[in-house]
Amino acid sequence: MEEEILRLESITKIYGEDKKFVAVENINLKLNEGEFLAILGPTGCGKTTLLRIIVGVDKPTEGKVFYKGNVLKGINPEATIVLQSFSLFPWLTVQENVEIVLKAKGVPHSIRSKRAIELLDIVGLDGFENAYPKELSNGMRQKVCFARAMAMEPQLLCLDEPFSALDILSAETLRGELLELWNSGSLSAKTIIFVTHDIEEAVFLADRIVVMDKNPGRIISDFKVRIPHPRSHKSQEFISLVDRIYGILTGKLTPEEVEKMLLSEKIDISKFLPEVNVNDIVGLVERLDEEPQNKADIYKLAEELKIGSDQMLKVVEAAQLLGFATIFQGDIILTLLGQTFAEASILARKEIFATRIRRIPIFRWLLDMLSEGEKVKRSIVLGALSLYFPEEEAEKQLEIIIQWGRYAEIISYDDDSEVIYREVRTPSSAE
Repeated sequence: MEEEILRLESITKIYGEDKKFVAVENINLKLNEGEFLAILGPTGCGKTTLLRIIVGVDKPTEGKVFYKGNVLKGINPEATIVLQSFSLFPWLTVQENVEIVLKAKGVPHSIRSKRAIELLDIVGLDGFENAYPKELSNGMRQKVCFARAMAMEPQLLCLDEPFSALDILSAETLRGELLELWNSGSLSAKTIIFVTHDIEEAVFLADRIVVMDKNPGRIISDFKVRIPHPRSHKSQEFISLVDRIYGILTGKLTPEEVEKMLLSEKIDISKFLPEVNVNDIVGLVERLDEEPQNKADIYKLAEELKIGSDQMLKVVEAAQLLGFATIFQGDIILTLLGQTFAEASILARKEIFATRIRRIPIFRWLLDMLSEGEKVKRSIVLGALSLYFPEEEAEKQLEIIIQWGRYAEIISYDDDSEVIYREVRTPSSAE
């Protein structure tokens, strides 16, 4: 029988004294020993928050974490995290960076020196014991982090997007090496939780995938990956599963639901704008306009355009929000409005874009704030946004608003005086 190692019951995490931001909501999850679980979802869905709660670094606002049947109180001594940033001590050698963990555990010097060398050999860093982090490539630095995590001898190994800061080739190599360590039994960890926003990465590595969505962070799908290892990115099973996950993540809102949100009398600005450049939206629409039947498979399109799955999902979300595209079973289809936009002149495109973003709640809110001719300090708008978003996210949202608004010529921003103001335009026939 499978033995339960972790259970989350109704986990909710809310940030801010006035409980303004719900990071994750009502998360229920059970994990058995021996599973390699991937938590997959777009940026901002609360994956890292959930991981921090699982290891006890952070406490849930509501709900309980059970580890091996007991309520987790404080930091879990049997769990450790490998982060996407290379959290190494630059003044220590590679070997000393691994030994410091063993020293903290009270391991004698003679034993910890030998053990550190063994661990570095396992991750392929034999010969680099006396090198300093600055002498290593990013991939090699992350290998040191893996060796240090292994020195903790955790039962539960948590990996928070450990390959996201690496180049494509280094990431691909480390994925293969992680699987080799896992399948060979070289890891002390009996269970792995791997956080990622990369769909292909999750399918390549994990035996089970939990898919999360944002606003607020929640689980929308949970299934086992039944493709045997080694897995090929080109196999039909692999492609079909990636396609299915794209469908899960992009097919959440129907055109009717988007319209209902845009036309709502109650202006709820707390919905995130996708962090996407206008040029990316225009590029996607133009590409779809060239496709037969104005339709494309999202996964194949991401591969052709060499866009990561997380970024692709953001661009698709933006196209949906603007009414330029719809989603059906993992395919993206250009709408009539999208076709009109693709074939319009530069000025007509701006006018169509302006008409669409005026309907988006956060733009409606800002335009109500900016009376014609009045200039408002950036800090004031940012402060107002901070009532709805965490500080860092408020900054991102304002940057998106300014960029989209400038393109549409409905909002202007003076970088020198840091003021935002509403442009006065005469509506044209296109609007």
